[in-house]
Amino acid sequence: MNSFPEISQDVTDQIISWRHDLHRHPELGFEEKRTSAEVARLLREFGLEVHEKVGTTGVVGVLKAGDGDRAIGLRADMDALSITELNSFDHASRHPGRMHACGHDGHTAMLLGAAKLLANSRDFNGTVVFIFQPAEEHGRGALAMMEDGLFERFPVEAVYGIHNMPSLPTGQIALRRGPIMACEDNFEIGVLGKGGHAAMPHLSIDPILVASEIVVALQSIVSRSLNPLENGVISVTDFAVEATRNVIPERVTLRGDTRSFLPAVQDQIEASMARISEGISAAYGATASFSYSREFASTINTAREADIVAAVAREVVGEDNVQPDCLPLMASEDFGFMLQRKPGCYLFLGNGGDGPGGCGLHSPHYDFNDDILQTGVAFWLRLVRSQLSR
Repeated sequence: MNSFPEISQDVTDQIISWRHDLHRHPELGFEEKRTSAEVARLLREFGLEVHEKVGTTGVVGVLKAGDGDRAIGLRADMDALSITELNSFDHASRHPGRMHACGHDGHTAMLLGAAKLLANSRDFNGTVVFIFQPAEEHGRGALAMMEDGLFERFPVEAVYGIHNMPSLPTGQIALRRGPIMACEDNFEIGVLGKGGHAAMPHLSIDPILVASEIVVALQSIVSRSLNPLENGVISVTDFAVEATRNVIPERVTLRGDTRSFLPAVQDQIEASMARISEGISAAYGATASFSYSREFASTINTAREADIVAAVAREVVGEDNVQPDCLPLMASEDFGFMLQRKPGCYLFLGNGGDGPGGCGLHSPHYDFNDDILQTGVAFWLRLVRSQLSR
């Protein structure tokens, strides 16, 4: 397992131990009190300047070496999910209903490992800001830290993040210039008709019929309104009605989410959804209400920083193990909010296509693959040394 000689087996064992401890004690967004306390304790032990309660439960560690005035930010998320773990290994969650099913325990452990080794070596020139972020799954943690002055208090010229990726071969690195993950927007459509007896529909305005037509028509936005080269997804995930078997209801509520990569596409989807909902409702004599909220920003890598990451990745894992132009994902990640403020790059680290790392994210059977901890730490070390060279 010791593929990187500069990361000793003793240090590797420590990193694994941290990861397993975090996995046993998962905490949900903005509740990461034990996690953040342990992160802060270790950072102080390493000799970093530590700032707690940044954005509620976030932690920032600052490490300086030499007299350089350049600074970069490295970010790891810390929160868990509301899932009951079904694994039986020793480090499984001890808290029913809470689980590290997205690998944030591994992300945190890798960044702690990098902080420890860089604090020992100090073989760079400048400042590294280690950002341990709460509440990524909420989509609010990055914003909370920035609203608490993250980049004003700890200025950086660029910020970088890693996420493990099941299905990507173990230890491979994938990234791309431009959008790598989508934004997520939520919507609610209320259709108000006229209730009545099921035997006399001519005396009613059936909101179920109206809402059903809206559900079908919304898909025409993706197939007929958007440029075929611009991605978009519209998913109605809730069709809610309170009714009795022999009663045509008064109201139906539709809920769901949309995904896209570009702000202009977001605007087009929102406007088209409102027009279709209101138009179809009016055609039947019903009325529609429409609300639309933008929850996660697109994660858009800047070209220079993506090229830097690709070059560093080749040095760490070799040319054949780097995908410099991977397909983007329609899933969402709140690191995108940081990239609206700072240049940077988000990359995927392969968790493995089979074996312990092959289970999908957000599954009750998922586990972070300990075999990639060294790779993540080695990437962070090489990135810092390349960007803050002595």
